[in-house]
Amino acid sequence: MAIVALAGGIGASKLLLGLSRAMDPRELTVIVNTGDDIVLHGLSISPDLDIVTYTLAGLVNPDTGWGFPDETFRTLDQLAVYGRPGWFHLGDRDLATHIHRTALLRAGSRLSEVAESIRQSLGVASTILPMSDQPVPTIIETELGRLHFQEYLVERRAEPVVRAISFDGIEHARPAPGVLESIERASSIILCPSNPLISVGPILAVPGVREALRKRRRNVLAVCPIVGGKSLKGPSDRMLAQLGLEVSACGVARMYQDICATLVIDPVDSAQSAMIESLGMKALVYPTVMRTLDDKERLAREILRFSANQATGVSA
Repeated sequence: MAIVALAGGIGASKLLLGLSRAMDPRELTVIVNTGDDIVLHGLSISPDLDIVTYTLAGLVNPDTGWGFPDETFRTLDQLAVYGRPGWFHLGDRDLATHIHRTALLRAGSRLSEVAESIRQSLGVASTILPMSDQPVPTIIETELGRLHFQEYLVERRAEPVVRAISFDGIEHARPAPGVLESIERASSIILCPSNPLISVGPILAVPGVREALRKRRRNVLAVCPIVGGKSLKGPSDRMLAQLGLEVSACGVARMYQDICATLVIDPVDSAQSAMIESLGMKALVYPTVMRTLDDKERLAREILRFSANQATGVSA
């Protein structure tokens, strides 16, 4: 089966690791959020692309879910001596990725070509595609004004109240090469357990992507990132509440209703199954909290089993 996953952040990388171990990783294509991308110290940084790539390469720091293990930060320390901001933690080995990316982009390569270069260099078997080659920074409107998402999340620790979210330049963005084609050809499409507003949301906002998923709705499955009314990682619950959206599995179902036929929810939220199914979606109840490698593989295998049955028309 050819599987396509829409992903962003650490929650997504956990499921992707499970999928890569539960299936032929060469049959997995990951479309990654680039709304988090930022330029710092003159370097082009793509946090979600790097989290996904490092994870699938078996190189990610298991304690943080980002960067490399046993990292040093001497360059960042020296930058602070020169008065440069140090709020975004860039390890010395991680900087090599950003230097490589920046050099290729300045030489005329597209972001998708850079992502492929890094993927191949790190020995990742799965295909990794940025959502777009055009910059589409996620902007958080707060009581402090407009903040780049990284400023909101990392520098301000997600403390400012969110009033609105926008994606600068989205109207001029185009899906990166292979994005729409992979969705059209996939046996199944998985929306990873990522923040629906700022990890999956930017991908869906790229012109043509949401429409492509609507056409494949029967084969689209989402894993709910909200468990028991809380996000397992990051400020998803806080952001949803501040924007007046329902912080629940049902709330996520409503956000994905037009593009997704199946929502995987944790047993904690099983009482919401009937409400989710009243929206025309199937509620698949299975443990979604991934603390161990076994958890990740078990969830991945359950999703793959269900997806295979859906693709062949067999009752799950």
